Amino acid sequence: MTSDLSKSWIADRTKSFDSSGIRKVFDLAAKIKNPINLSIGQPDFDVPENIKRSCIDAIEAGKNGYAPTQGIPALRERLQNEVDNRFGHDDRQVIITSGTSGGLMLGLLSMINPGDEVILFDPYFVMYPALIQLCGGVPIFIDTYPDFRIDPNHVAKAITPKTKLILFNSPSNPTGVTASVDEVRGLAELANHHGVALISDEIYSGFLFDGELATPANYNPETIVIDGFSKSYGMTGWRLGYMHGPSALMQTILKLQQYSFVCAPTPVQWSALAALDTDMSGYVADYRSKRDRIVAGLQDDFELVVPGGAFYLFPKAPGGDASAFVNKALERDLLILPGSIFSRRNSHFRISFAASDETLDRGIEALKSLAQAAV
Repeated sequence: MTSDLSKSWIADRTKSFDSSGIRKVFDLAAKIKNPINLSIGQPDFDVPENIKRSCIDAIEAGKNGYAPTQGIPALRERLQNEVDNRFGHDDRQVIITSGTSGGLMLGLLSMINPGDEVILFDPYFVMYPALIQLCGGVPIFIDTYPDFRIDPNHVAKAITPKTKLILFNSPSNPTGVTASVDEVRGLAELANHHGVALISDEIYSGFLFDGELATPANYNPETIVIDGFSKSYGMTGWRLGYMHGPSALMQTILKLQQYSFVCAPTPVQWSALAALDTDMSGYVADYRSKRDRIVAGLQDDFELVVPGGAFYLFPKAPGGDASAFVNKALERDLLILPGSIFSRRNSHFRISFAASDETLDRGIEALKSLAQAAV
């Protein structure tokens, strides 16, 4: 009786999406004794020692209370100076958020009214459609298969009077594909022409293997940029992000943060200052090597697009049924994710190469065996 009553209390907005398929795989991984885990979307290196020490020092120094909602002055000013020097925009304000996911959620809540349309690119990060629907928005998907490139002409055709914003991610999760300068410029200019907001999720900006990041903020000063420390510094559990964009919108986001997250964790904000002074180029080089290792190992047996950043590969499943392929992989204790978690298609699967070389080699061997068995 009590259980049925509690079910009646659940808000309708929660019924438009399911629990994350990624979390289900995490639960499964805990039950396998020695899994070949290529599913986890987080760095396999620990937080560098100087960053950990800085956080401990902040805690021991008593920097444990609430921070200003917009972030501690030292960190906010440091990031603001970097942003100003990079873009030179007259009206671009930085705020510190409780993770990039927190920033994304507050950004969408600040802009989306019920019925507003949000354009996003398929494949997409698993959280995007759920957050859009949670805000009452309508996801409008643009298919980017088979090469995962963005065609601004396709975007232009998708824009309607109900379009409020475009949600863009490069380097991409789940594909690892990095948008070109031409793609980014075209998208930025299109958003500006139509008066549509543009959010650029750049959480993987620290993991670029081929060239520099092309950001739409270079071409459209109204672009909202979201970034953070989770991926670049291995600080996924520390929940620290930041975003920057037009001041009027940032002030609205701050108002929402006051009544939700309150502030990002204070000791972690102090440790971020140490992170900004930490050279991570060796880690990036290591991940470039991992990218090359897994691409070389799989390219003869799988149809794939070489990723230019992040730490993901999104091959096509032999036979075209990713869920069936993933289930066969599970029989060999190999954990990968079906593309249906990230897409309206179920033809591809995601590999995370944020793993030891030994694990990657075991994964390559298992995947090649599965592909050859499917021929």
